Amino acid sequence: MGMAHKISPIFSFLFLLFLVQFVSCHAKIKSLPFDFIKHLEGCHKGEKIQGIHKLKNYLKKYGYLDYHHSRNKTHENDDDFDDMLESAIKIYQFNYHINATGILDSETVSKMMTPRCGVADIVNGRSRMRSKNHYSHGGNSSSIHTVSHYSFFPGNPKWPSPSTHLTYGFLPSTPSNAMSPVSRAFEKWASATHFTFSLAQNPQNANLVIGFHTRDHADGSPFDGPGGTLAHAFPPTDGRFHYDADESWSVGPVPGAFDLETVALHEIGHLLGLGHSSVQDAIMYSGIPAGVSKNLHADDIQGIKALYNV
Repeated sequence: MGMAHKISPIFSFLFLLFLVQFVSCHAKIKSLPFDFIKHLEGCHKGEKIQGIHKLKNYLKKYGYLDYHHSRNKTHENDDDFDDMLESAIKIYQFNYHINATGILDSETVSKMMTPRCGVADIVNGRSRMRSKNHYSHGGNSSSIHTVSHYSFFPGNPKWPSPSTHLTYGFLPSTPSNAMSPVSRAFEKWASATHFTFSLAQNPQNANLVIGFHTRDHADGSPFDGPGGTLAHAFPPTDGRFHYDADESWSVGPVPGAFDLETVALHEIGHLLGLGHSSVQDAIMYSGIPAGVSKNLHADDIQGIKALYNV
C-alpha cells in the first residue's frame, strides 16, 4: 500500500501533463475554409441542415448562385436546400464533368473542397467554362467558346493591340523566393503567345503588379486563410495579381505546399484575359492541389490565340 501511495501522485502528474499537451496540440489544428462542405455530403433538395447557408455563400462567391433578383431571396442566408441551390449545384457539376444530379455527392464534395483560384467560374449567371443550351441564360452564349473548354471574361476584355509588351513589378510584400518562379511563368507565357514581358524597376509604373496579402486587403475579394482561395487576379487592363500570404508556398512541388510558379501561370492567364477552363490538365483549371506542378496546356494556348485573334 505504501508503494502505491508513492506512485499514484507521480502517475497523476504525468497523466495530467500528457492531457494538457494533447489538448494543446489539438487546439492548434484549425479547420480549413472548405471543410464544412464535407459535413454536408449527401444533402439534396428538400432538406434543411445546419451549414447549408455556408454552401450557398460558397456557390455565390464562385458565381453559381444569385438570389438578388429571385423570388426566393428570403432563402439566401438560411439552411434550406431549395430549388435554386439544386440548380446551382447542377451547373457546378456540369462545369466540372460530374453527373449533374443536384445532389451533393462525394465527387462533388471532393471537387468543392479542393483549394482553388478566387476568380469566379461564372459571372452574371452565365456559365463560362462549358456551354450547353439548357444551361444558357437568355439564349445568348456569344461570349462563350463552345468548341474547346477555355473561357473569357464577360465582354472579352483584353489588352489593346499595341500593348504586346507588358511590364510587371513586385510589391514589397512579395517574398524574395517568389520572384524567380513568377518571372519563369511570364517567360513561359511569352514563349507561347505574342506577348513579351519585362521586370519594371518601379512596380508603380508596371502594367502588372504582384503582391502577397492576407484576409481583407481592400480589393473586394478577401482571402480566407490556409487551404481555401490561393490567389486571384483581375482581367485586362487592371493588372493586379495577389497571392494569399497565409498559404504554404514552395518553389517546385512540395507535399503540403502550393507551387508558386504553377499558381503564377494560372493567374497570369487571368491578367491576359482568360477565364477558367473545364479541362483538368489546363493551367486555367480552377482547382490547384498542394504538392503538384502544372504547365501550359494546348487549351490555354488556343484560348489566348482565339481571344487575341492571333
